[in-house]
Amino acid sequence: MRISLWPESLFGRLLAASVVAVLIAQAAALFLIAQDRERFALQASVHEWTHRISETTLMLQPLGLAERAEAVSELSAVAARGRRPHLVGMPPDGPEHGPPPDRGFLRLPLLADFEQALREHLRSALGSEFGIGVAPTPLSAPAAIQLPVPFYEAHELATHEGSARRYDVTVRFPDGGTVLYRVTRMPGGAPLPRNLFLNLALLVLILVIVLYLTARTITRPLSDLARAADNIGRDSGRTQLEERGARELRDAAHAFNTMQDRLHRYLDSRSRVLAAMSHDLKSPLTRLRLQVEALDNPAMEARIGIELDEMEAMVHEALSLFRGFDDGAPATSVDIDALLARIRAEFTNMGQRVSVSGHAQSPFTGKPQSLKRCLTNLIVNAIKFGTRADVLVEDGAQLIIRVRDQGPGIPAEELERVFEPFYRLESSRNRDSGGTGLGLTIARDIAQAHGGSLTLHNLVTGGLEAVLTLPRRR
Repeated sequence: MRISLWPESLFGRLLAASVVAVLIAQAAALFLIAQDRERFALQASVHEWTHRISETTLMLQPLGLAERAEAVSELSAVAARGRRPHLVGMPPDGPEHGPPPDRGFLRLPLLADFEQALREHLRSALGSEFGIGVAPTPLSAPAAIQLPVPFYEAHELATHEGSARRYDVTVRFPDGGTVLYRVTRMPGGAPLPRNLFLNLALLVLILVIVLYLTARTITRPLSDLARAADNIGRDSGRTQLEERGARELRDAAHAFNTMQDRLHRYLDSRSRVLAAMSHDLKSPLTRLRLQVEALDNPAMEARIGIELDEMEAMVHEALSLFRGFDDGAPATSVDIDALLARIRAEFTNMGQRVSVSGHAQSPFTGKPQSLKRCLTNLIVNAIKFGTRADVLVEDGAQLIIRVRDQGPGIPAEELERVFEPFYRLESSRNRDSGGTGLGLTIARDIAQAHGGSLTLHNLVTGGLEAVLTLPRRR
């Protein structure tokens, strides 16, 4: 048995497709937000490190080599305590010539590579007379000015210390001196806040609820329409659909109700016509039979009596066919095993051979008299052309009843034609075995009225098999 994760029902598919679309959209939104935050974090990180390094470098530039070395030691000690370093006696904004000049480093295109971005921004901030080098901190790291982590990365660094990346920034002064800075950066940038995930989860939940209600308003009228269409022919009463929902659904329900009214009017008109035909045909046949009985010729009387009997049988079968399945009887629960046992007993009492094997797992909802007539017609054909009838019952998602005989079978090109009204095979065109040619037609009409089918197959071992398939109601 093949198991599919994709729902079979329209409601399930609409809901599943909508939920999947929402989840994909939310995942794409999270990805874009994460990418944007990472770009922002990279830009902010590069800007922060550029500002700190350029500010400190410009403060150190006017000093001599000895004073610069002493200042570097002092800055390293201050930075180690987590404070923003600046030289004692100098304003926080830097040396006397003011803050580092803005040479447009914020307007440079942001590069994905942190090292190259920081190098380009520092070169723009400090000028071409300074030499800039940025590289990952080696395992045997030399002493350097450890710049504190920006505040927006401090919490992430404390939580994921092992994933932090450290870089050494070497700045060479125009006088040939160098200073080494060490910066720390989280590779993923600033993390997504938890509230964002909670808000997105709440949004998805609200969308799923709305989509569920919307899908139900679409599929429920369609389910009602399918059940009403399935009940046509099964039940004698009319099922008027409530015209509700979207405009297309209201139009479909209105069209179904209109079609059903027209169909019932046609059936009612046909039933009245057939009732009149039945009365009008019986009267002349009765008069003919009385006239035949007045003949003083026994041989002629017998011959004409046979013809009249055949005419009466044809009229009776034709009227039964025209009446069809709409006999006004409601569908009830039918015990198929008991029905077949009763039919078998009737044929056995007439000296016919009928066997029944298999059983139905549960009762079938249908019209018992119509089902009995359908099965009786099939068994009569099997006995008439194959000396006996073997009935096999199979039950599951569908109720299947097979009626087999041991006769000569039917040519393949005739297997469908025998269901046509009044059609008889050349080998059966006699009064003893031919019948009226309506038995299979009536049997198939009854099967189709129950939502099923009736087909014929030639058996490999010889004989004919009639397969009556009746679907179980869902």
